[in-house]
Amino acid sequence: MKLLSATILLTLSLFLVSSPLMAETALEIAKKHDLKKISALNAYLKADVDDEERDLALGILVDASMDLGELAPVPDLLAQRYDLQNKGPEADLQLIVTKIIRPFIESASATNQRDKAKAFVARVKEDFSTNPQSAQLNQFVDQLSSELYRPGVGDTMNFSFTDLSGNEVDLSKMQDKVILVDFWATWCGPCVAEMPKVIEVYNSYHKKGFDVIGISLDEDKGALEEFIKSNKMPWPQYYDGKGWANDLAKQYGIGSIPATFLIGKDGKVVASNLRGEALEKAVEDSLKGE
Repeated sequence: MKLLSATILLTLSLFLVSSPLMAETALEIAKKHDLKKISALNAYLKADVDDEERDLALGILVDASMDLGELAPVPDLLAQRYDLQNKGPEADLQLIVTKIIRPFIESASATNQRDKAKAFVARVKEDFSTNPQSAQLNQFVDQLSSELYRPGVGDTMNFSFTDLSGNEVDLSKMQDKVILVDFWATWCGPCVAEMPKVIEVYNSYHKKGFDVIGISLDEDKGALEEFIKSNKMPWPQYYDGKGWANDLAKQYGIGSIPATFLIGKDGKVVASNLRGEALEKAVEDSLKGE
């Protein structure tokens, strides 16, 4: 009996290993299913279907494409879906924000279609400018779209200003230097906690071509100047006293701090939000041209 049981188990295990049901992983099966779904729905959408069916099909297409990690076509699919939505007082704003605007921005950001997303955001704001909930919608949209303006690796940051000491600072003219652009504030705990490392790296590499530009989101100028003095921070500081409405913070989509961008000798962003030893290594590598 024991021998029979062992034989059955062996036969069963061999069957399962060789069975077509076990030839693919769950992810492979799901991917194949999504590819078939996308193909069928694209064919379906070529037919003359009503708006409700088209909206449903587009929504499923978006989900399938995102499940596959195929994000490039998603913004165009969502733009088509947006065209079908009611934009009057009875508009379903929750659906528009969560199922259209959010994934549009996320997919566009991930596939280097930020200009397309910026134009889409502007269109949404215009379409709902007279809607009773336009102010609330704009607030959500601004929060979601801030990442469209945040510099990424390979981007450039160009700005000029007069710093707290009265010196003119022009980032575009700081050639052949490695620059850390640091959005921070004295009231920001994580910013203050990280500052000793920034000071250490500055002191170690400044003479080799490393510099820092601080962008302060402080409103209290006195507190900022006292912090800079007591912590011996000699680099230039941008200050306009507007807090979160800081002009440069808005320009570059800064929604949280600390936010840092390391710029290489070629004027392009090398990395962002580096901390501790990672910052020092990136500065050292950038100075070497690596």
